[in-house]
Amino acid sequence: MTGETINMDDFASQNRFVIDGETDKDHQIHSILCQPIYNSERKIIGVAQMINRTTDDHLFTDQDENLFEAFAIFCGLGIHNTQMYENALRLMAKQQVALEVLSYHATAQKDEVEKLKGKPIASVAEFKLESFAFSDFNLTEDETVQASIRMFMDLNLVDRFHIPYKVLCRWLLSVRKNYRPVIYHNWRHAFNVAQTMFSLIKAGGMMTMLTQLEVMGLIVACLCHDLDHRGTNNTFQTKTASPLALLYSTSTMEHHHFDHSIMILNSEGNNIFQALSPEEYRDVISVLEGAILSTDLAIYFKKRNGFFSLVESGEKTFQKPADKELLRGMMMTACDVSAIAKPWDIQRDVAELVFSEFFEQGDMERQQLQEEPIAMMDRKKRDELPKMQVGFIDAICMPVYKSFADLTPGLKPLMDGVVHNRQEWESLAKEQERLSTPDLQNNVKKDEKKYLALKKANESKKSTEAQEPQQTTSTDTGRRRKSGSAKVMERLTSRQGKSSICSVL
Repeated sequence: MTGETINMDDFASQNRFVIDGETDKDHQIHSILCQPIYNSERKIIGVAQMINRTTDDHLFTDQDENLFEAFAIFCGLGIHNTQMYENALRLMAKQQVALEVLSYHATAQKDEVEKLKGKPIASVAEFKLESFAFSDFNLTEDETVQASIRMFMDLNLVDRFHIPYKVLCRWLLSVRKNYRPVIYHNWRHAFNVAQTMFSLIKAGGMMTMLTQLEVMGLIVACLCHDLDHRGTNNTFQTKTASPLALLYSTSTMEHHHFDHSIMILNSEGNNIFQALSPEEYRDVISVLEGAILSTDLAIYFKKRNGFFSLVESGEKTFQKPADKELLRGMMMTACDVSAIAKPWDIQRDVAELVFSEFFEQGDMERQQLQEEPIAMMDRKKRDELPKMQVGFIDAICMPVYKSFADLTPGLKPLMDGVVHNRQEWESLAKEQERLSTPDLQNNVKKDEKKYLALKKANESKKSTEAQEPQQTTSTDTGRRRKSGSAKVMERLTSRQGKSSICSVL
């Protein structure tokens, strides 16, 4: 095709085109006007043609050409839109199939649900769910789900909102299934955040400030707040221009977590809100969205001063909607970082998990982005972790826990835990700083050389003694060893023991 407009006034006398196919013998072609039809990419997708203008001379004029060109453009737009619509229908069909497949694999299977449904659920006391010192380390995966059921039951959410027990079981198993096996931001983290929220409400006295609908929204938000977490933060999503970053320009992961929670609720047999009235459903979804988005620390920093001011002013009821939203957001932050308030041995172990995940992101930044990660994600700076933990406590944790301790005495144990752990981290930071001084490092190296020399001498002596008659008792030998290599080892241990956590991290 040449793409040119053809206006032929005497078709019978030309030999450029021939009539292909059967035609009416009485019908004669006198004149013809042809226009190419283009798509949006200026590719010819068709031809528009008119024959035998209805005038005596049958001739098409220049004006006819202009009008017919406009008609051809309109035809091109119509064909293009039709093709786009057909493509959209095909893509929607593919998406629907993909969603059905994903829904099947992401939703708990029938046998899992029946198994959980038939198991007895231990009491709050047996799980120790009201304790601020709670640890999930001794619980199996199935027991974490059972403990979650107990929280719903003890808060009277199942009866109050008519949640079918089987639906609750399926929903909890589906939520657990939709967490990826990353090092820290996984199902167990979500479960621990929910347990802390349960403690705040039950043992901390926060129930008087919340409605039952808000309580349900907060517990659900805690369990869902990191759904499908990839082990990387919002900054990483933005820097790598990930599909999630293209979807959500702010609070990238938090928006994704919320949308994922809605997807699970909308999956067949997973809607724990199915018995709610339209108004209740709208309100609980609003609570759920606000709570999950508030786990973005960027939002915490924007809003926390308003909360601190309310507490300082003596506010105790939080009846205004804006104040309620602020309270719920701060509660989510307090629960999200609550590992910092646990007993020291738990806090130390959790810190290992957190920084291991951070280091993996730092490694990816080096490999994919060809740039050096920030200190807390830099594996090369692991010795600075105690110092960074102190900074994290001072900048983020201490202010919010202090406000909650001022708000209600029942939350003071959280503040006490943070204070104690800060002392532990500060002690490690000081010890690490002392160990990093050049003079001490030289002394340690000298002691190591002495120890190796003494060890070699002792081994040589043992070999000699094995061949000669014994001249001393084992007790005397023990004393000699104690005065030599053992003293060096004690000195090395005393210097390095306290900083062992740094090496592990």
